[in-house]
Amino acid sequence: MSSWFPHWRRVDAKRVALVAPDETLAAPQTLLMGIQHAVAMFGSTVLAPLLMGFDPNLAILMSGIGTLLFFVVVGGRVPSYLGSSFAFIGVVIAATGYAGSGANPNIGVALGGIIACGALYALVGLVVMALGTRWIDVLLPPVVTGAIVMTIGLNLAPVAVSSVAGSTFDSLMALVTVLCIGLAAVLTRGMLQRLLILIGLIAAYAIYALVTNGFGWGTPIDFSVINAAPWLGLPTFSAPQFDPHAMVLIAPVAVILVAENLGHIKAVGAMTGRDLDPYIGRAFFADGVATVVSGSAGGTGVTTYAENIGVMAVTKVYSTLIFVAAAGFAILLGFSPRFGALIQTIPGPVLAGASIVVFGLIAVAGARIWVQNAVDLGDTTNLIVVAVTLVLGAGNFSLALGGFTLDGIGTATFGAIALHALLRYGVGRRQPDAQS
Repeated sequence: MSSWFPHWRRVDAKRVALVAPDETLAAPQTLLMGIQHAVAMFGSTVLAPLLMGFDPNLAILMSGIGTLLFFVVVGGRVPSYLGSSFAFIGVVIAATGYAGSGANPNIGVALGGIIACGALYALVGLVVMALGTRWIDVLLPPVVTGAIVMTIGLNLAPVAVSSVAGSTFDSLMALVTVLCIGLAAVLTRGMLQRLLILIGLIAAYAIYALVTNGFGWGTPIDFSVINAAPWLGLPTFSAPQFDPHAMVLIAPVAVILVAENLGHIKAVGAMTGRDLDPYIGRAFFADGVATVVSGSAGGTGVTTYAENIGVMAVTKVYSTLIFVAAAGFAILLGFSPRFGALIQTIPGPVLAGASIVVFGLIAVAGARIWVQNAVDLGDTTNLIVVAVTLVLGAGNFSLALGGFTLDGIGTATFGAIALHALLRYGVGRRQPDAQS
């Protein structure tokens, strides 16, 4: 009978083409690789809570705790880092009415929804452990998941644009941020290119500080808050509130997390030559429980990170112990209020510019799912599902059901699933089946 955790075998990275999940490097190399993975997740894990009005310090802390929890539940068999999920941004903003600046005054309502989503996600994990993943492929084919992901990006577009619409200076600085991120994407290579959001933010932050604090244009950055914050201390914890409307609105994000995590595990399995399918149910359950734990403390919902998969693809090091080191480093950062104060000084226009890029990338990620899976948009069923889903989400189509109201992302998610099932397996069953 095999043990829960593997017996990690020590290898020399210079002598092997690939370091497998159940292999390990020397301790100093493991630590350095862990820090590199923490840096890779940093930009997105910090940006997501800022866009929702959450405490970024706490988000970093909970990402580390969630990653350790994931490591234990999957028995150290699946290399993954859990960071803040962008899939929650739209529904959290819709549920809380967040204006896009400062702390979210209704964060408790959002946390209750995040916990509900995590519980649903964990339940899916238990079902997968019992029944396998075939039913997911039937219920959520690429045409559906791609449409839902694209809808999230399109639904968020007005939020990013409206936050700087009232000021010409703020609008220009948002565009400067977009340009900085674009240049980082084009001019950098390898590892730096995978940190393009972080590099673009740093460049835009420096330019903003120069023109405001240096030349006196616009609202200057207040650096005094950084000096006033201690180096060590607790982040800001928040208690959840279980509002039925917010829970119904946010819980369906589990659909996105399932599709995302499934794709990531399949990708890592292909890159390592290992069959990770037996651990998919455990991975879903772990991610769901980590989201519940994070939401209970005041953190964001979490998901496995493509950024870290990219780092593994570049370095060819897939040792799961590296993510223990990364999680430990993230937890240390989470207990530094001065680090959090520095993050909070990021100007609103810079965040807005980053939002424009990030929300656009989310929308494009939906199209990428279609391309990678050769979805035939010439097929009538696929075409109708995509067309209806995008308009429902982008137009923020709301549907009142008794005491509940589903906003655009919710109606688009459930609508895409139901419409595809009806057209493909119901009235359209008599037609020749097409790639979906």
